[in-house]
Amino acid sequence: MPPMRLVAASTPIRGLGSMSTPSVVVEHLSKSFGETRAVEDVSFEVRPGEVFGLLGPNGAGKTTTIRMMLDIFKPDSGRVEILGSDPAKVSKDRIGYLPEDRGLYKDIPLEQVLIFLATLKGLSDGEAKSRLAPWLERVDLSEHRRKKVRELSKGMQQKAQVIATLLHEPDLIVVDEPFAGLDPVNTRLIKEIIQEQVAAGRSVIMSTHQMYQVQALCDRIVLIDHGRSVLYGRVEEIRRDFAANAVIVEGEGDFSALPQVLEARQENGAWRLSLETGADPQKVLRALTTRPGVKLERFERAEPSLDDIFVTVVTDGRRTGAAQADEGAAQADEGAAQADEGAAQTHSGAAQTHSGAAQAGRAPHNNE
Repeated sequence: MPPMRLVAASTPIRGLGSMSTPSVVVEHLSKSFGETRAVEDVSFEVRPGEVFGLLGPNGAGKTTTIRMMLDIFKPDSGRVEILGSDPAKVSKDRIGYLPEDRGLYKDIPLEQVLIFLATLKGLSDGEAKSRLAPWLERVDLSEHRRKKVRELSKGMQQKAQVIATLLHEPDLIVVDEPFAGLDPVNTRLIKEIIQEQVAAGRSVIMSTHQMYQVQALCDRIVLIDHGRSVLYGRVEEIRRDFAANAVIVEGEGDFSALPQVLEARQENGAWRLSLETGADPQKVLRALTTRPGVKLERFERAEPSLDDIFVTVVTDGRRTGAAQADEGAAQADEGAAQADEGAAQTHSGAAQTHSGAAQAGRAPHNNE
């Protein structure tokens, strides 16, 4: 795998000082299950008051990393610090976890199961009931509170799990595919709820394959592939780092034959202008604004989406891994060939020795 690509954060996260104490510290984690290396080397930090994206393809090691953070698994090596302490010493009341797989009791009425789960997080029955009522009202589950969980739709069950994750008001919130099963209206509602948690100073770790949601919500991300951190930093700076030397233009008029522009082509109703190396986009903008008949509606640097970056990094990593595997196989073949050559030389030497001994045995004796 290629080394981790790190984009440094040059500005503090939304009102936090650069020396803000992290809510989560993960350093060089590794974990194996038998012969399978689930996590090889993962490192990142999560700060108070931010949504942090924990990303990666299927089987990359994200869930195992989360479970080590939550003290469900013990790492083979590396270090985890949660809310300033060892995970084993942190009160689970301070953590809210929404797993990808729904974990609600199916044959218990919704209100009852949510109150029960809240009491496991340290709330009394009375406090849980008083907190639950406005939550049920907000996510439109109040009239379904006496239904058994199995009678609810997938979207309703997902909203119920969000309530179970947040009802005890945790300091650290970990959500795995929080928008699964939700329609656009409820997706927007859950996004608003996540943003409110961040505004209250809580840390949110979000794992999802919906890159457009990551781009909309996350301050920073880490991308894990084959159990290793391969990309880490602020979303805006990562996108700038991967940006092509091009600008996107929308409007009316002639966008061809511009100074410092190598190519102009249409993409999705806009013009993509590929620039010369070292070209200044501001000079291109000035050339457009002074060109007769041109009316600009949009002019911006062409930055890739997180989806494009995800595919690029993961694909490049797999190509590198395949190339390294091919190189290792070639070296092994070369070593085997050298071993065969050495064996052949040894065999040849033995044959010569045997031949010499045979000739000595046939030589006549000199009696003179």
